[in-house]
Amino acid sequence: MAPILKTEEVSKWYNIGKSDEVRAVEKISLEIMESQTAVLYGPSGSGKTTLLGLIGTIDRPTGGRILLHGKDVTLFSDLELSRIRRETIGIVFQSFNLFSGISAWENVSYPLIPMGVGAKQRFERASVLLERLGLDDRVYHSPEELSGGQQQRVAIARALINNPQTLIADEPTSNIDADAVKMLLEILSELKKEGKTIIISSHDPVFRSHGDVHFNLDRGRIEGISYPDEKRRNEK
Repeated sequence: MAPILKTEEVSKWYNIGKSDEVRAVEKISLEIMESQTAVLYGPSGSGKTTLLGLIGTIDRPTGGRILLHGKDVTLFSDLELSRIRRETIGIVFQSFNLFSGISAWENVSYPLIPMGVGAKQRFERASVLLERLGLDDRVYHSPEELSGGQQQRVAIARALINNPQTLIADEPTSNIDADAVKMLLEILSELKKEGKTIIISSHDPVFRSHGDVHFNLDRGRIEGISYPDEKRRNEK
C-alpha cells in the first residue's frame, strides 16, 4: 500500500543566514498510510507545529519534498495548494480560528462560500455536522457564547464540511477541559473507523496510548518512531 503522505528530508528554516537563524524542522522523512492516526509528539519547540503546517500545505519547506497521494506538492502553485486544502484536507487550528459575531453554522459552512454553495445548502450541511457532534442546540450561537470544547467541535465540523480524506489537528487538547478531551478522543476514533487519515501534533500525555504511529520529535528532528497498538499487544 502506498502512503497517503510522504516527506523526504523536509526542512524549514527561518531567517536564513542571519544571526537569529532558526532551523525549526531539519531533514524529516516519514510516511503515513491511508486511514492511519499519526501523532507528531514532542515538547514545545520540537518543530511539530511547523511540520504540521508543511504537511497541511499551509507553508512551504526550505528543502526536501512532500508527496500527497504520490504527487510532489512542493512543485504546486499557491492556487493548486489552495485547491488541495479545500478538497482533501481539513485543518483544526490550536486556537480554533473561528469568526466572532457570526453563528456556529456560518462558521462551519464558511469554506463553502468560495465554492458558490447557496445559503440553504450551506445551512443544511453545517447543521448535519453540528448535530453529529452534539451541537444541534448551538447552531445559532456565536463563538463568544460557546465553551472551549464546543468551539473546538465547531472547528472540527468546519474542517469536515467538504468531507476531506485527511484531518489535521494542531495541539487539539490544549484549550479544552477533561470532559472535552474525552469527547474529542471519541470523535477522532469514530472518524478513523470511517477511513479518515488523522494527523495530530501534541505534547499531551493523553496521546501516548492513542493512534497508530507516533513520530517523536525533538529540536526539529525525528528522534524515534513508536507504535502504541504494538506496545499494548505486547503488554497483554
